[in-house]
Amino acid sequence: MTERDIPENWLPGKAREPDNNMTRTSRKQQSSETHTSGVPVTGSMIESVKRSTQTDSEQLLVDKEPQETGSLTRSSWKLPKWTKSWVLWTLLLALVPGAVGLMATAMLLKLPSAPNCPSIFWPLASASVRLHCAQLAASKQTVKDLLVAIALVKELPKNHPLRKEIDRLIEEWSRDILLLADQSFQAGQLDEAIATARQVPKEESAHQLVEAQISKWQSIWSTAVGIYQEAEAQMRDQKWHQAFMLAAKLLRVENKYWATTKYEQLDRLIVSAREDGDKLAKAKTLAESKVVDNLLKAIKLAESIQQDSYVYPKAQEVLPEFGREILELAQAKLDRRDADEAISIAQKIPPSTGHQMEIEDFIALAEAQKNAWLGTTASLEVAISQAQQIEATRPSYEKAQELIASWQLEIQDVAHLEKARVFASQGSINDYAAAIAEAQQIPDGNPRTQEAKKEIGSWVAQIQTIEDRPYLDRAEQVAMFEDVNSLQTAIAEAGQIQRGRALYPEARRKIGIWTAKIQRVEDQPYLDQAKNLADRGDLPSAIATAQQIASGRALSGEAQAAIDEWQGQIRARQNWKRAREIAVTGTPEALAKAIRIANRVPDNSILRSDVNITIDQWSQQLLDIARAQGESDIPRAIETARLILRGTSAYSAAREQIRAWQEYLNPQPQPQEYPQESLPEQPTILNGQ
Repeated sequence: MTERDIPENWLPGKAREPDNNMTRTSRKQQSSETHTSGVPVTGSMIESVKRSTQTDSEQLLVDKEPQETGSLTRSSWKLPKWTKSWVLWTLLLALVPGAVGLMATAMLLKLPSAPNCPSIFWPLASASVRLHCAQLAASKQTVKDLLVAIALVKELPKNHPLRKEIDRLIEEWSRDILLLADQSFQAGQLDEAIATARQVPKEESAHQLVEAQISKWQSIWSTAVGIYQEAEAQMRDQKWHQAFMLAAKLLRVENKYWATTKYEQLDRLIVSAREDGDKLAKAKTLAESKVVDNLLKAIKLAESIQQDSYVYPKAQEVLPEFGREILELAQAKLDRRDADEAISIAQKIPPSTGHQMEIEDFIALAEAQKNAWLGTTASLEVAISQAQQIEATRPSYEKAQELIASWQLEIQDVAHLEKARVFASQGSINDYAAAIAEAQQIPDGNPRTQEAKKEIGSWVAQIQTIEDRPYLDRAEQVAMFEDVNSLQTAIAEAGQIQRGRALYPEARRKIGIWTAKIQRVEDQPYLDQAKNLADRGDLPSAIATAQQIASGRALSGEAQAAIDEWQGQIRARQNWKRAREIAVTGTPEALAKAIRIANRVPDNSILRSDVNITIDQWSQQLLDIARAQGESDIPRAIETARLILRGTSAYSAAREQIRAWQEYLNPQPQPQEYPQESLPEQPTILNGQ
């Protein structure tokens, strides 16, 4: 009989009643082996073997009895002849005892069958059976089976001979349960681990480790959860480096589940979230351009961030912002009265921005405003009808009501303006006055107030033009004679047009022209006289005469230009005279100073040609002095030659002479000459040769 395993649904204390087919021998065996206390009888297993052997022997004897057949009787039955042979009986007597001994030995040596644990009636089970079944259950190393094993042997008496071994096994199995609980904890099943650990029997020493172990598990778990949650918070704030650093801490957590599965999960989440963060950053950059197409691209990027992403809440926050910015761009177009473009922009805003109702209202009001801008009574009535379609529950209801009220007032204003324009079209002063009176009926603050004021200003200007044109016409006619008296009369006539009237700017412009003509007539003699004096060489008198023309008069600019030229000529003459006086001494210093002063004469001066000739002469004179000095004092000669200015005829010669003197003072070393036989094998290039 093979050893049977304990099925999963088997529990201690609920063993089934013995099977009805169980042999009487089995019942006797269990009954004889067990006392009321459940303690096994010594040698019970040997007695069982003996009873089994006796039963088998009895059966063999029965099998050897002759069977009665038919009508045969005992008296008619005779033994065969071979039964009377003493040799045969001698052999039988010799073999039978040996065979019986062998059979008895075999029965004694035969091990008892393993008990069928699931079918045992446990209240009558022996300690050995309980221990055997408990060890069998514990070998499965599951929490359920270990608890079954403990329960099977735990009920045995404290004074049982096997109690020490039983206590050792219970302690071992309790620690196995705690180990299985730790495995559950390492697999990420904290609650299951705690529940398993708390099933360890309280009486066992292993139970003393339970609460400490549970506290340790909870602490480790709490630390890991804190790290994970903090990393999630960093991801929501898009702080990827901090999130990665926190994730790395999970590798040091004393739990395989957090150090492997949750770490890998968190790492993937951070990588994914960072990619989404890059998308969101790019979307924000695009949105900063305030360009419709870029804003639409930004919205698509934000929409692509999935709901399970940590960046998703941030993406959802910016979508309404992007939509609002596009609406503002559409409103800017509408403010510039480009209704078609404004509507086109608004229609591009995706529903994900959450502004669908505002978009619908915006388009409706834009259509209404487009009609209102036509400025006719009929178009304003259409605009009002369109705006009235926006219900009180809509976000733009108040704005629609404001526009409706404004357009209703505008209808009245349009009527006044149309009537006023009819009056003004007649073109007379009275007609313009009537138009002004009609337009003035539009109150300040009404939609067409500014338009009305503009029209009124235009009509007032027309009236003033009609009233003042005769003054200007008469002035122009008188000024045609261009004499001083006529020009003064024209100025007086045009001067009657007062400041602020329509023709005042034109009148002032013409008065300025006529005034300049008068000034030219009055000041031209002074300028002509000054020029004559300058031509005769009397420049101081010319300057004094020209200065009689006051600044701000028509010829003041021309007079001042002439004065500046004449003063420049005077300074040039003074410089030329002074230069010649200084050069008379003939020293190098005097000649150099004379050259510098003479150079102040302007190039456009009539004296410049004489100045250039003289400067060349002085430069040559300096060169001659330097050469003379070079015969005894070369450094001094060099200093003298350097006084010659660039551009003079002696400048190049002076530079060449200075170079020669410097070479003389600082001779270059000559290359050393070697005998023919001492020349190096490879020729040396000297002085670039």
